Amino acid sequence: MFRTALRNVLAHKARLLMTVLAVLLGVAFVSGTLVFTNTISDAFQKSSAQGFEHVDVAVQPKKGDDAAPGAAPALSQDLLDQAGSVPGAASATGSVSGFAALAGKDGKLIGEGWSTTGANYYGENDSRYPMKDGRAPSGKGEIALDAKTAERAGFKVGDTVRMSIDGPVLTPKVTGIFTTDDGNVAAGGSLALFDTETAQALYGKPGEFSEIDVRAAPGTSQAELKAEIEKVLPKNGTAEATTGAELADEQAKQIESGMSGMQTGMLAFAGISLFVGIFIIANTFTMLVAQRTKELALMRAVGASRRQVTRSVLIEAFVVGAVAAVVGLAAGVGIGAGLRSLMGSFGGTVPDGPLVVSPSTVIASLVVGIVVTMLAAWLPGRRAAKIPPVAAMNSVHATATTKSLVVRNTIGALLSGAGIAAVLAGTQMGDDGKLPMGLGAALLLIGVFVLTPLLSRPVIAAAAPVLRLFGVSGKLARQNSVRNPRRTAATASALMIGLTLITGMTVIAGSVQKSIDKMATDSLKADYVVSMQNFNTLSPDVEKKLADLDGVTATSPLRNSPARIDGEKDYAYLTGVDAQTIGSLASLDFEQGSWGGLGGGKVVVDSDTAQRYGWKAGSDFRVTYEDGEKGTLRVAGVYQGNEMMRGILLDKDQLAPHQREITDMQVMVKTADGATPAAKDSIRAALGDNPAIAVEDKQDISNGIAQMFTLMLNMLYGLLAMAVIVAVLGVINTLAMSVFERSQEIGMLRAIGLDRKGIKRMVRMESLVISLFGGVLGIGLGVFFGWAAGELIGSSLATYELVLPWGRMGVFLALAAVVGVLAALWPARRAARLNMLAAIKAE
Repeated sequence: MFRTALRNVLAHKARLLMTVLAVLLGVAFVSGTLVFTNTISDAFQKSSAQGFEHVDVAVQPKKGDDAAPGAAPALSQDLLDQAGSVPGAASATGSVSGFAALAGKDGKLIGEGWSTTGANYYGENDSRYPMKDGRAPSGKGEIALDAKTAERAGFKVGDTVRMSIDGPVLTPKVTGIFTTDDGNVAAGGSLALFDTETAQALYGKPGEFSEIDVRAAPGTSQAELKAEIEKVLPKNGTAEATTGAELADEQAKQIESGMSGMQTGMLAFAGISLFVGIFIIANTFTMLVAQRTKELALMRAVGASRRQVTRSVLIEAFVVGAVAAVVGLAAGVGIGAGLRSLMGSFGGTVPDGPLVVSPSTVIASLVVGIVVTMLAAWLPGRRAAKIPPVAAMNSVHATATTKSLVVRNTIGALLSGAGIAAVLAGTQMGDDGKLPMGLGAALLLIGVFVLTPLLSRPVIAAAAPVLRLFGVSGKLARQNSVRNPRRTAATASALMIGLTLITGMTVIAGSVQKSIDKMATDSLKADYVVSMQNFNTLSPDVEKKLADLDGVTATSPLRNSPARIDGEKDYAYLTGVDAQTIGSLASLDFEQGSWGGLGGGKVVVDSDTAQRYGWKAGSDFRVTYEDGEKGTLRVAGVYQGNEMMRGILLDKDQLAPHQREITDMQVMVKTADGATPAAKDSIRAALGDNPAIAVEDKQDISNGIAQMFTLMLNMLYGLLAMAVIVAVLGVINTLAMSVFERSQEIGMLRAIGLDRKGIKRMVRMESLVISLFGGVLGIGLGVFFGWAAGELIGSSLATYELVLPWGRMGVFLALAAVVGVLAALWPARRAARLNMLAAIKAE
């Protein structure tokens, strides 16, 4: 049986090519994803480990359970001196770091925003940052830049750069270029160094550090040094010591965790590709088995058991899967290398390192390719083994019995009904409805797939009036497309799954975008909102500059401060605003009270907070501010919160005395002439054309919030492209097998007068009908899932409303039609070139 299976594989090389391609694509995406993410992760982890080569023990502030958010105590100069003098310590270095936005010569922000960092150069010849050119910075008007940033931006010693820490523009001079193993720099970020006093003034307080790094003397282990340092740590437990190895391991885990999201998303693409590929593989083996009915029956007649017949089909699948898996693995290694190069072309920098092809990647690729192929081939093989030998040798094919169709349709109807019920139930459960909705969506998708043979007849019948316009070819195409509904359904399902996902996400993204536009329009009276690009805090000087600017009629900052409400252990946030101007900058729907009551110990709160604490207009509550002082506030109004503004709002002048450091999250600005390009340019100019500061109007805010949906959609469009490639292979495969099966029929049609153009038209129309059938099902399911998910979103987003993107759905349907036309090119040409006499004589 093994030799027979191998002979069958070699005898049907051309027919199995599509199957190999389908499996190969799926395996290539899986292995390529694993190679790419493992390579990037390994490079960052090695770079991270190099960054801790100069650290044997690090002393860091320890946040207590009762500490306010962001209020970790700093490390003193005395602790630094003590740590450097313990037995086994060779040297100790104090570090201060924070955000530092650096502008390139084109005025744009360098690096990735969040990874643009500033730190201190500690003392003479700081071993962490060897100087490549120039000297160390000295004084607040000087900085040193990392070599990679200097090279990318074209800076050299002596240049003046523009940068910002919390809003105001600084123009220091570059005095040195240094090298570093910092992982953020290797990933495309930037690092600017100040002298220690300047860094402390910018990021903390004079004489204080955010970390102390200690080098061990020769012969002293990190564990021994850590034990000695722990003896000099403050007794109140405000600082802790960690070895360099522990820090490297922790950062490696963070890198691995960060890469897992990318890996999961890319593997989801590969999974969809494989899932769609299963239908193609199953189709191929079903048709191959059907064509070998007599051969298999003869094997049964001469003594082969059902198990042996099934096993022979599985052996064929194993050989095909193994070949596809090996080739797919090789292709995946190429994809991984290509993705790494592509990442660099988009501006992302990856640390140097080898391409990582781990044993787990090889095993996963082989298992995925072989297992998927064998699973897809098992059912056709089992079905072939059940065909009675006498019936098979008489060409009485085992068509689906009425009983089997009834069972299949019943199961499909039950699954679909359960799925619809679960989805509808989930829409009524708010945030708790995610799990039942996800389960219902899976059940409905499977149920519709099971029902597709039943659905194919009425849906394709609806196209009959259009197909009649193409005469005999159109009529024959309709009949051929429903002749084997199971095969048609399995082929159409490839497109159905891809279009379901993309249509659903497009509906959700469009609806959310519209709701955000409405929210920004309804809740903001301000013309502009000013904030940091990386969502860090702004200096209060920014608001003062804007308030004094000609053409600006009103400004208000939003200042967050942690506080305890009514003695609770957990912290809530108070938001300081300008009580005099906020009413002209923000429009909120008040259930009780109004902006007029704000100020003098009175606050306004959103309805969720009021409901949580049982407050209403006139309620008093106790508050413990971040500086530890206690006070009493009164609720003057209750409003409906939204994504733009929520929580407890009070006058900034009442909040300021209790803040350890006054900073703004954002500043709202209203101008006399409204939101105009000239007004935006004026505000930017007043802030020194600072690349770290974003000046956004309502549309900019809406686009920014909706950006993650756009990114997700673009990823899904990539997924659709993969699904389309696999679907094209599936349709080609189905049509090629169909043409082979109908050779006699096609020969007879040619003999009675249907010309080659008519044959081509018939095959193309059949392909078009199958593809549009899958497209219609996918778009219909996608709209339903998009509506259901929108009901969940609407429970937390008051302005949500369903938007159906008719234009894009039309494009998706046209794409399905294009798939059908392209997939039919080769089978149609092959059908038209059949020799009519040879085809008629063929068995």
